[in-house]
Amino acid sequence: MPRTRIRTLVFSALMTSITLACTASAQAQDSLRIATSYKLMTLDPHYANLNENTSLLSHIYERLVYQDEHLALAPGLALSWTMTSDNQWQFRLRENVRFHDGSPFTAEDVIYSIERIRDFLQSPSGGFRTYVKGINAISAPDPMTVVFETNGRVPNLPLLLSSIFVMNKPAEGFQTTEELNAARASVGTGPYKFDSWSSGETLRLVKNDDYWGEKPAWPTVSFRVMESPAARVAALTTGDVDVADAVPARDVASLTKRGPKIASVGAARINFLQFDTEKETLPGVTDKSGAPISNPFRNPLVRRALGMATDRGVIVEKILAGYGTAASQIFPNGLPGTSANLLPAAPDYDTAKALLVKAGFPDGFNVVLAGPAGRYPGDAESLQAIAQSWARIGVIVQPTASPFSVFNTKRAAGDYALWYGGTSGEAVDVILRALLASPNKDTGTGALNFGHYRNPAFDEMLGKAESIEEGPERNKALAEATELVMPDQPIIPLYHFHHIVGYGPHVASYQMHPRGWTTAMQTLPATE
Repeated sequence: MPRTRIRTLVFSALMTSITLACTASAQAQDSLRIATSYKLMTLDPHYANLNENTSLLSHIYERLVYQDEHLALAPGLALSWTMTSDNQWQFRLRENVRFHDGSPFTAEDVIYSIERIRDFLQSPSGGFRTYVKGINAISAPDPMTVVFETNGRVPNLPLLLSSIFVMNKPAEGFQTTEELNAARASVGTGPYKFDSWSSGETLRLVKNDDYWGEKPAWPTVSFRVMESPAARVAALTTGDVDVADAVPARDVASLTKRGPKIASVGAARINFLQFDTEKETLPGVTDKSGAPISNPFRNPLVRRALGMATDRGVIVEKILAGYGTAASQIFPNGLPGTSANLLPAAPDYDTAKALLVKAGFPDGFNVVLAGPAGRYPGDAESLQAIAQSWARIGVIVQPTASPFSVFNTKRAAGDYALWYGGTSGEAVDVILRALLASPNKDTGTGALNFGHYRNPAFDEMLGKAESIEEGPERNKALAEATELVMPDQPIIPLYHFHHIVGYGPHVASYQMHPRGWTTAMQTLPATE
């Protein structure tokens, strides 16, 4: 064969190879691939108040009011809102918004969404019912106006509605969770459309070309659930994904050396230990001989002793590598509604031991401490650190970590005596109401109070604080209510961790949110 012909064939093969490589690269950048710790188990945006829903489903559904990266309220599907009287709010809606099926967004969709939560949906944990329990009636004077009649003053209604996704009103009745999980009705107004999912494993979204707001940056977005932090870090390192959330602090230094970049922000949340204070006896709680004993956590002296014997510094400095803050209350000190008088203290083992003696447990006791593995930064490791601290006052801990889906099911079933948990919220009062207020289905309080702690004096103070309009006076009242309840040790605050996200070369930047959301909307694609 002539040399010219050989050179031509080689050049042609080389160009074909380059073209294919470029095409593959372009295709890869067409899709944003995210490894997430959030195990999405339902497509029902109203079923459970978990970050799995509030984060991943925010691509599909939107809220009337949005909470920005500074936790300030901003217009979403509502352009403006006004408190027209002590028991009435008026919201003006955004015009020219359409659902993914082409139908127009109107006030009827807002009414449907609120009534579905309030009157129809039966979520095991209460879902978002506590957010709408103060709404007595809803009406639509015109297609772009919604009027909320409330049971007395609800001065923070816009904040509460910043958690509620708006669904498309069907021709008749209410959509069931089963219908939504069958992927037959996942229709929202968001920047991405639902394409497919596998419960607890994957979620695939496609760009909404008709989105009313800033146009989506990615043609497709794929979420892969990876509950193991090591798996998420490995996938980002090898380029299998473009973004990985909940990166362990211990992996930050080595990860950045291998190319990926890091974004982080202090979390508007708390990680804590929670007790079952209701039952007479508890699973996994025994004396030193292994015999069952009466529930020690019903005694506030025991709860206080365990709080004093908890070394938060070890968790923050060693386990979180400084990507966290020791906790003494619901939100980090300085945020609205927090108390300047509640500060984290170093462990005091002698006083803690004396409290146990006074409570009738001079020899301590045995307890199983349950928690999720890989759900939160430092979760499983924190169980071990707590076990070491409490051993110094005679409380022998058996740490038990399991995947969050398993842990959450067992916790809801009452299988645990003591457990590690975490929660976030729009504001201090939202978490106080859900986590520490007495469980009450009628008022919607205590949705996250799995330990059934009750403190009537705190309930009264919280109720008074919530009746005050947003501002310094309300924040002062919330701080005073917190000061009342925390010495009773209803929970043991551990830390406020920092959300850490890693991203690869296809992503130029990642805008962190203190609520810990993981979304495609927080990314900016890299340009060649």
